[in-house]
Amino acid sequence: MAENHKFDNSKLEEALDEFVKDRQKEKYAQVMGILEKSVVIVPTMPPKDLDEETQKLMQEGKPVQLPKDAKIMPCLLRKESGEMALPIFTSPAQIPQDKKSPAVLAMPFFGMLGIVMANKEKIEAVVVNPFTHSMVLTKAILEVAQKRKEALAKPQTKTIKVTEKQFQNLVHNRVAMYLLPKYLFENKEEGLKKLQKEEGSFLLPFYDEVYPEGRKTAFTEDDFSVMTLNITDNIQLTRVDMPEEAMKKGMCYRVYAAWKREEEELCYYTLEKTEEGNFIGRIRADGRHERVEQAPDNGAEIEAVMNLVEKA
Repeated sequence: MAENHKFDNSKLEEALDEFVKDRQKEKYAQVMGILEKSVVIVPTMPPKDLDEETQKLMQEGKPVQLPKDAKIMPCLLRKESGEMALPIFTSPAQIPQDKKSPAVLAMPFFGMLGIVMANKEKIEAVVVNPFTHSMVLTKAILEVAQKRKEALAKPQTKTIKVTEKQFQNLVHNRVAMYLLPKYLFENKEEGLKKLQKEEGSFLLPFYDEVYPEGRKTAFTEDDFSVMTLNITDNIQLTRVDMPEEAMKKGMCYRVYAAWKREEEELCYYTLEKTEEGNFIGRIRADGRHERVEQAPDNGAEIEAVMNLVEKA
């Protein structure tokens, strides 16, 4: 058994020493709190088909990297009641010379717990340092630990509070950069005609779709301006000026929807204020957003968009 393991369970062993003095519930809980974050030593049978070097390292108690499909067979103890228990150790020193197993594995406590859960029909309990501290983890305790393991594995969500104004900004960008282009890509020329005809009254329902039931956007129909330009025989450009509230950093303040008649293809471009200045962005049919280039002055904006449409 190698003496130089890459983990230190001295605090865990100190807590175990305190527990065995009177075995109070509070001290049991303290041990569990440390144990669940610890690496423990598990006596096992050597997995089959390991190379000689790996087998030698395992027999010496040194850490090894096992193949993913290696089957781990833990060595069990039979309790006086006849039940089978899995012994685990906090350090090599806790294993008497005459009680050594064919091999040992150092693994996180929750990794060991996975072995127990996979052998629930055989293993009735886990015993920590059976020849010294002999702390028993019953099935009930192991099931509680398993629930904590599963809870830790779940993605943690964080609630972020936003003001009414911040929420309005988030809703606006979702409409301008997701819901509106999604609708136009799905409905193509017919969708554009509806936007051109109804203008602001066409756009407001997209905002209502995002707001919770009973709440509506503060924007009105008159806050939007829609202009259609037949630039060439092939290209029609629809410009939508968003409400003045959108003229701030992080917001999409104008969009251009271009219809290419011959190709029957829609192109959708956004004008966005960023920390680095104003940029032209593009929304693709699959919803992907990309920043294309720096936006020129308003006078040259349409020409810049047209160049992008022709290249698309």
